[in-house]
Amino acid sequence: MLDSSKFIKKLINNGFTHLCVVPCSFATNLINACINNSDEIKYLPCASEAVACSTAAGLKLSGKSPIVIVQSSGLTNMGSCITSLLKPYKITFPILVSWRTFKEGDSEIQHAHLSTNLPYLVEAYGYEHETLDQGDESKAVEQLKASSSANKIIFLKKDTFSDIDLHDSHKLDISRFPQRSEYLKELNKFYKNSDVVFIGTTGNTSREMYSFMEDTKNFYMAGNMGGALSLGLGSALAGNKSVVCGGDAEFVMHMGGLVTSGRYKDLRGYLLYIVFDNQSNKSTGGQRTYQEHINYNQLAKFSGFTIEEGTIEDLDHFKDALSTSENKKMHFIHVKCSFDQITERPPAKDLIKSKEEFS
Repeated sequence: MLDSSKFIKKLINNGFTHLCVVPCSFATNLINACINNSDEIKYLPCASEAVACSTAAGLKLSGKSPIVIVQSSGLTNMGSCITSLLKPYKITFPILVSWRTFKEGDSEIQHAHLSTNLPYLVEAYGYEHETLDQGDESKAVEQLKASSSANKIIFLKKDTFSDIDLHDSHKLDISRFPQRSEYLKELNKFYKNSDVVFIGTTGNTSREMYSFMEDTKNFYMAGNMGGALSLGLGSALAGNKSVVCGGDAEFVMHMGGLVTSGRYKDLRGYLLYIVFDNQSNKSTGGQRTYQEHINYNQLAKFSGFTIEEGTIEDLDHFKDALSTSENKKMHFIHVKCSFDQITERPPAKDLIKSKEEFS
C-alpha cells in the first residue's frame, strides 16, 4: 500500500500541478491528500470524464503538469476526447483509471463488462497500459512521469492508497438538512401503489430507494451516471408518469439531457425531476462536488422546466411541492439533504427485474 501523504508530496516535488478528477472510491485517499495540500497541487473535480480529459489537455498545452483520475466505467466517456483530441494533437499526460472488478451475482452490474475487457478498450484507443505499483511511492511516481510523454493508461487497483482524513477546514457539515431517506419515505407515502415509475440515479440514491420506497414502482440504475433524466424523458414520451431521483453530481454530468428534455412540454405522461443535493459524491467516498456556485433551479427553468421556487430544506415544504407537481407536465425540484448510513445495494436480480416497471 502506498502512503498517501508521501505519494502526494512526491507528486508535488516532481512538478505535478493538478489532479483532474471524476471521483472514484479507489482514489478517495489520494484526493484527500491532494485537497489537504491545495496550496501546492490543485484538485479539480470535473463534471464528466470528457471534461477532465479536455481540461487536462488545456493545462498541458499551457505548460502545466496535470493527472487525470477516473474509474473504469468512465473511461468510455473519455473515448472521443482521447481519440479525436489527445491522439491527433499528440497531447500526453498521466491517466489513472481504477479497474473495478465483478463477480457473478454481484450487484454492481455496471462493472461486469469492463471488469474483464478494460485492457481491450485501452488498446482500441491506441494506448498501452500497466498497473500502478502498490508498494513503492517512488516507483509509482516514476510510472506517472513516464506516462506524461506516452500514450499509456495506468490502472489503479483497490486499496492502493493508505487512509487519510481531510483537514477540518475542508470538511462538509450538512447535518441541518433532513436525510435523503426522510424525503424518500415521503415519496413512498405520496405515490404508494400508484402507476408512477421512479428512476433512481446510480449510487446511494438507488440503494436508499430500495430500502425506503417499498410501495412504489422503482427502476434502479446501477450505472450510466448522468443518464437518469434522459431515461425518464424517454419513459414520459412513451406515456409513463415518471419521477427521476437524481443528485447534484449526476445533474451536471450530462446536462444536455436537461436541455433536450425541456423541448418536450406536451408529454403523453409527465416528468418530475428531483435533485437531492448533498454537495458530495457520497457513493465514491464523500468527496465534495464544489458546486455551490450553481443555481439548479435557474438552469432547469431556462432549459424549459417549470420549477418549485426556492430550494427545499425541510419535509413540510417537500410535501407541498409534491402536491404542486401533480399538475405540471415537466417539473423540477431542488432538495437539500444530508447523509444517511450506507444501505444495502439492491441484489442483481432485483436490479435487472426493475426494468419491468416500465411496462
